[in-house]
Amino acid sequence: MDETTLKQSETAPEIAIEVNDLTFSYKADLENTAIEQINLSVPRGQFVVIMGPSGAGKSTLASSLNGLIPGFLKGRYRGEVLINGQKVKGREVSEMAREVGLVFQDFEAQLFSTNVNLEIAFGPENFHIERDEIVRRINKVLKTVKLEGFEKRQPATLSGGQKQRLAIGSVLASYPDIICMDEPTTDLDPIGKLGIFGIARELHESSKFTLLIVEHETEEALHADRLIIMKDGRILKDGNPDQILRDVSFTDEVGIMSLHIPSYFNRVLRINQENLPLDPEAGASMFQEKELVFSEEKYSEIIKREDDRDTSYGDTILTVKNLVHVYPNGNKAVDKISFSVREREFMAVLGHNGSGKTTLVKHFNALLAPTEGDVIIYGKNTRDHSIFEIGKDIGYVFQNPDHQIFADTVFDEVAFSPKIRGIGKDEIKERVHEALKAVDLVGYEEHDPFSLSKGERQRVAVASILSARPKIIVLDEPTTGLDYREQKKMMELIKQLNAMGHTIIMITHTMWVVSEYAHRVAVIRDGGIMMDDRTRNVFAEEDRLRESYLRTPHIVSLSNQVGKTVLSLDEMIACTGGSD
Repeated sequence: MDETTLKQSETAPEIAIEVNDLTFSYKADLENTAIEQINLSVPRGQFVVIMGPSGAGKSTLASSLNGLIPGFLKGRYRGEVLINGQKVKGREVSEMAREVGLVFQDFEAQLFSTNVNLEIAFGPENFHIERDEIVRRINKVLKTVKLEGFEKRQPATLSGGQKQRLAIGSVLASYPDIICMDEPTTDLDPIGKLGIFGIARELHESSKFTLLIVEHETEEALHADRLIIMKDGRILKDGNPDQILRDVSFTDEVGIMSLHIPSYFNRVLRINQENLPLDPEAGASMFQEKELVFSEEKYSEIIKREDDRDTSYGDTILTVKNLVHVYPNGNKAVDKISFSVREREFMAVLGHNGSGKTTLVKHFNALLAPTEGDVIIYGKNTRDHSIFEIGKDIGYVFQNPDHQIFADTVFDEVAFSPKIRGIGKDEIKERVHEALKAVDLVGYEEHDPFSLSKGERQRVAVASILSARPKIIVLDEPTTGLDYREQKKMMELIKQLNAMGHTIIMITHTMWVVSEYAHRVAVIRDGGIMMDDRTRNVFAEEDRLRESYLRTPHIVSLSNQVGKTVLSLDEMIACTGGSD
């Protein structure tokens, strides 16, 4: 921190954030309260994680801290928010930005400068910080968010995870007293997610920064000083993360993902809640202490089912041969990749941010053309066929459904693909109904897609692909921005599509999704394939995964430590003699 900021922090009140009876309804929906009678007191220097299902009011609360509510986002506002003892209401957002830095859930909307350096410098420049200090801050922030070497890159050319780290860096550079991050890890690889919480801990330990992080990932919440659980606009629990997350019946009921380690021991041993282990290391100790063992018979049955599944796949339908892709700026994103995919496989493509995953899969439907090598879909070389032709066989669901949706009604959105292919009206109606039924959106035909929730818009995007009846479906981060129940619903839909005969290729950073749903994993590192095998075999090699900034879910890590590799909580229970 600079000297001025340090002096401000030393004289600031011990209570950084005080919220008294805060109730807010958005102008567009005054009949419903987004948050209701929120009371909250956060001491200076505390690290707080806020969790809850979609619609809990987490983002509304975050926007109330820096004056976006009620200054910019209008509505009915009752109660008060005080930051460092001063009321927020009536103060300009630009004034509040010096005290409260907010990283938005839609982090891309936060970036606007022409290069990384200028993005990070923007805040300090507006607060009239001296040039030498700005340069020092840029260097420090770039190191903190791991963007050294990207100083002159345009934000638009960065990967999603790199953009997210840049948005965090641009807020850090202003050295606000309070930093609030709204789902800052949504587009980060697993080690990158830990890195953000590492940044949080580093800031927390080295200064008087107060940190609030809105988060869906339950495992990450263990690193906080304090955990707040919200639902339906209210605070349900507020306390120690260890205590709250051991109460798996509560987290199950609320709709956030329960930690699998305490869930496992709760179901197998029925021990007291306060004695439940929380992480793989503590779980391995208890596993051995209680003399639990794997059933070789049960484990063999699981492996046999995978063997049978592998023999059930059809012919090879996608072939990648020595694929190289070099962008116009000279960045080689894909470097001599070769592999093939068979009909009805369910493949996950993993890798660290910027590893080349999205560049790779964009070749499958001819969104990108190879610099060298070939991609062949059902015998068609993508070099020789248009996106329109390749699109008959393969559909691509983008990470952000709002980049894909454009029509005024759900029906028109889903009907678009068959319509441009010259399908008759009656068959279009049949296809739309079939696609909406598959994603559980029958009855939404006349709705405006943009009036729907993120999860519903994601399902509309999937339906718009299904109506073209592609044989292969590529999904780029299909669960991003969804709460746990929405993630499960989306993944059960994708599993069902695979069971119906669709080949699935999915990019994701959500490792429990890979563990529980994918049949096969390809790990991309620095543009090349590092691992390509059954999910179980890949997840057995935790050390190699860490080299690619990937981390197995807690239950997988526990199983690896005690003898076998399981891929889900249910498998662990089945293999160790427990009963539900």
